[in-house]
Amino acid sequence: MTAPIRTEPLSGESFAPFGDVLDAAGAPDRLINQGLCCRYHDRARLDFGPGGRAGISIFKAESRALPYALDMVERHPEGSQAFIPMSLDPFLVIVAPDEGGTPGRPRAFLAAPGQGINLLRNTWHGVLTPLHAPGLFAVIDRIGATPNLEEHWFPTPLVVASNS
Repeated sequence: MTAPIRTEPLSGESFAPFGDVLDAAGAPDRLINQGLCCRYHDRARLDFGPGGRAGISIFKAESRALPYALDMVERHPEGSQAFIPMSLDPFLVIVAPDEGGTPGRPRAFLAAPGQGINLLRNTWHGVLTPLHAPGLFAVIDRIGATPNLEEHWFPTPLVVASNS
C-alpha cells in the first residue's frame, strides 16, 4: 500500500511549479478608486494557446471529504485553467509533476478561504474538489476547437489525507 498523500497549505512558493495562487496576500500593487480599492495586479500566467480564447464558465461541484480517494488526474495541453471560488470555503487542490508524459507522485494543497488557483498549461491535476457546499467556482480557461483534455487513471486509487 502506498503512503497517503498529506495535504499542505497552499502558498505561492510551494505551488509555483504548477501554477499561481490567486489571493490578496501582501501589499497591493496599487491603490485605485480614490484609494478605496487595493489592486493585486496581473496575478496569473494565463495561456490560451494558438487558436484559443479566454472563456469564463461557472462550475458547481459536489463537495467531498478527507480522506479522499484519488483515482484520476487530468491535464489541459492547450491552455491554462483558473479556479476562483464563489464562496469563502477551503478546497482541495491536487497536482502532480510530469514525468515523461505521465504524472509523478501527486501533491495535495489545501486552499484557504479567499484563495483561488491558476493551473499552468499541461499541469496534471485532480478534478475540482470542494470540501464544502455549494462548490461554486468561476473558471477561466481555454475555449477552442482542438482537444484540450488528457486523463490518467491510477491502477490503484491513492489516498489524500489531512496533514493533522
